[in-house]
Amino acid sequence: MMLHTRDEALALLRRYNKEPFHIQHALTVEGVMAWYARELGYGDEADFWAMVGLLHDIDFEQWPEEHCKKAPELLREAGADERLIHAVVSHAYGLCSDVAPEHEMEKVLFAADELTGLIGAAALMRPSRSTQDMELSSLKKKFKDKKFAAGCSRDVIRQGAENLGWELDTLLDRTLQAMRACEADISAAMAAE
Repeated sequence: MMLHTRDEALALLRRYNKEPFHIQHALTVEGVMAWYARELGYGDEADFWAMVGLLHDIDFEQWPEEHCKKAPELLREAGADERLIHAVVSHAYGLCSDVAPEHEMEKVLFAADELTGLIGAAALMRPSRSTQDMELSSLKKKFKDKKFAAGCSRDVIRQGAENLGWELDTLLDRTLQAMRACEADISAAMAAE
């Protein structure tokens, strides 16, 4: 199998991931990465950015103790190129990987991955259960509340903004916009599960 299309990437993801939570997270990060590619002037690479987002946690569900260690093997078996493998492994730099994010895309993935979890948790607390009516000020309050979504590392998110040379508010606002842009498609995909 060669990894060239989104359908192939999605099939690979589903081979190793069954939990709806993990599928939804992968689809969210995929959508956010595609949005960022277009937003930052990499529109011609949007499909690649999206594929990296879709596959970034490919090994997490079955091999949590080997996260980012098992992924290269799984991705190489599927015919992924080394650029994709490097990007996937770099998203957990300093946590379970010693591969640093180098390209702007890798830095975006590092920053946005953790943040999508925080934004998703904040959306679930809203009456709408959506990002569509979420204000940046509301997200900032949730970010400051260390007890809220405690598993989402604020340090990683801050480091991600710093790696990109952005203010934290810029990262929060842009990622919120990205999640708004892809929310309906993800909801439809998850409903079809």
